[in-house]
This record gives sequence, C-alpha cells and structure tokens, in this order.
Amino acid sequence: MPTKSTRSVFFISDGTGITAETLGHSLLAQFPDCHFKQVRMPFVDTADKVRDCVRQIREAAASQNVRPIVVSTLVDQEIVAVLRQADAFFLDLFDKYIAPLEAELGTKSTHTVGRFHGIAESEDYKARIEAINFALAHDDGQSNEKLAESDVILVGVSRSGKTPTSLYLAMQFGVKAANYPLIPEDFERNKLPADLVRYRTKLYGLTITPERLSEIRRERRPNSRYAALDNCRNEIDAAQKLMRREGIPFIESTSRSIEEISAKILHEIRISRTGY
Repeated sequence: MPTKSTRSVFFISDGTGITAETLGHSLLAQFPDCHFKQVRMPFVDTADKVRDCVRQIREAAASQNVRPIVVSTLVDQEIVAVLRQADAFFLDLFDKYIAPLEAELGTKSTHTVGRFHGIAESEDYKARIEAINFALAHDDGQSNEKLAESDVILVGVSRSGKTPTSLYLAMQFGVKAANYPLIPEDFERNKLPADLVRYRTKLYGLTITPERLSEIRRERRPNSRYAALDNCRNEIDAAQKLMRREGIPFIESTSRSIEEISAKILHEIRISRTGY
C-alpha cells in the first residue's frame, strides 16, 4: 500500500499567525486523505524575515517535489511581493477578502500591520480576560463564590472535558464558564450538589464514552479503580440519569471538537458573545 505524500503548508503572518492558521485548518480539514506538514511563521514584518520564508518554502518544494501551500495574512504589499517569488500555491486572506469588502463598503481599509493589537484596549478583550480569570477560579468546583455571575456552569464526571471547554468559552467568547464535577457521592444521594441547585437554569452537562474516559483516566492514574472501565461506565450512566432527571441538557464530547461543543452550548443556552 503506497504511503501518502506529504505537502507543506505555511501559515505566514505579520502578527501571531493565529488567524492564518485557523483559516488554514478549516480548509485542510476538508481533505482528510491528504497528509500535510504544517509550519507557522509569525511576525514576518521585515524583508529579511520574508526572504527566510521564501528560502524555507523553496526547500520544502525541492524535498517534497510538490509546491507548498501558503496561507497568508500579510498586509504590507512590498513584503507580499517578495513572498510571491516562492513557487507556492497562495491563499491570501487580504487579497481574497479585503479588496471585495472595500468595493462593497465604498471605502479603503487601513491596511495596518498588526491592527488586532488594538483589541487589547477594547471592552471585548477586557471581558475575555475577566472570563478567563473566572474560569480558572471556578475550575473543578474549587470555588462557589460569585457563581451567580456565571453565564454557564458545566457539569459532568471527572475528565469529561469540562476544563478545556470552560477555558475555550472564556478565551474566544468572553463567556464566564464555571465547571463542577459530579462525583460518586452525588450519585449515591441521587441529587445535584447543594451549591448548584439554585443555578439549575445555568447548568449544562458534558458526557463521554466509558472507553474514552477510561483511557484518559489511565494516563492520570494507571491501574486504579478510578480509571477502571466498569467504574467509568457506572459513573457515566449515573451522571446521565441524574442530568436527565434534573432536566439538564448535555452533549457527548467524545467525537466532537472543543469548538463544536462550545458552539452547541452557546446556541442552546442562548449566549451571544463576540469572538476573535
């Protein structure tokens, strides 16, 4: 059986490269049969740096015998012109979208390098920082203070994905997300933890397959009762029964990305936030 050939993909930006990489990942995900070597090249804001990019692109083309793909969010057109000396397939965010937007809006864009740096002074940015601090302070039920300020409280068994989802909601959308573990004592009482009862309308559950949960827990505590498959199965079954009885909506996280889980939560609890 022949092996898949590798094709390099360069994410090139005058800033962090996150926008280029996010766009690129969304596109590349549509081609699961292809094998990509992904290279992020941030802060390309001088002639020397862009010439180094060109050198690396040419080396990748020579070693792989196929032209690389370049996803660019560079603004400076002189730097872009140098970059295009490389033999590559270019996906230029500004070339594809800024010019049409200028035509539609009837005005010129700023074409300012690092424009998003100004976000640090915005109210949305400050809200996200506050939400991140909130998520960290309310991780794994470690604090019940100011739970009334939460937009959502994620519940589920230990290691079902609550922490990364809480942080993603905070970082991307400024959502104040607390998370609280459901533990065997809750199942024995067959009741929600007392601290959560008054916030029932803010609760949203995460669940996971027993096999995946056991695998994750074994990495943390190998050969333990905590990670045993039958114990994981019992906890998940009890947690789902509790959430159904209490009318708590929940989502299965095993085969979903954090982005998909977060979008589902935002949609179902009707939180409206601006993300970047």
